[in-house]
Amino acid sequence: MKKIQIISDKNLKSQKIRKLLIKELKRAKPPKSNITIVIGGDGFMLQTLKKNKKSKKFFYGINSGNYGFLMNKFSKKTIFKNLYKSNVISISPLDMTVKNNKNQIKKHLAINEVSILRQSRQAAFLSIKQGSKQIIKKLVSDGVLVSTPAGSTAYNLSVHGPILSLNSKKLSIAPISPFRPRRWKAKIVSDKLKIVITNLNPLKRPISAVADNLEVRNAKSIIIRKNSKIKFNLLYDKNRSLQKKIKIEQLRREIN
Repeated sequence: MKKIQIISDKNLKSQKIRKLLIKELKRAKPPKSNITIVIGGDGFMLQTLKKNKKSKKFFYGINSGNYGFLMNKFSKKTIFKNLYKSNVISISPLDMTVKNNKNQIKKHLAINEVSILRQSRQAAFLSIKQGSKQIIKKLVSDGVLVSTPAGSTAYNLSVHGPILSLNSKKLSIAPISPFRPRRWKAKIVSDKLKIVITNLNPLKRPISAVADNLEVRNAKSIIIRKNSKIKFNLLYDKNRSLQKKIKIEQLRREIN
């Protein structure tokens, strides 16, 4: 076991918290552990997790960004008390495999969602299948979003996709500004089968495929499947678990 590791974003707020933590580590001398403290926003946490996809470490996020859905609030007085009483949540990412217009294959992990977006002023023409089942034969829209439960309160919620419980074993497929069929809103599907999205007119209507924040342009076909072999272990303060944050968002949606 090694000492607690600290990984920090480069912004001033993150660096300030990092300096305070280093001082506290020297003063408190906590026991060795397999914990990495990540200081930043949700985007920085996603980057850090992907860089450590083969690691079996536990990641405790401290928010120095905006909303910080994947993070915890920083408290200098209770940081180590919170850390050692925190709860573990394990999440698995999506594998995104894209074939572009040159028949090149590009692969990326997505922890929150895979976004399929129109690349020009013209709407995308998309076909969506899961396994052998045709979900939608032709979707005319600005794109479509495939979200994990962990990501269902992020971009997915903004496009009116359903909020998923962490233990649901489901994925959300939500259209972005659908034109035809205009009333098709979203679909909840099992996470056990692969999803195949095909661009029906790649020459005239190019699309991009984005895994969280990593983009592949001029996509012809996209295969999305859950990667159960990878598990990210996230730590949350006792009263601010990821499940609780998701439930709060569900209640907010019901009230609004």
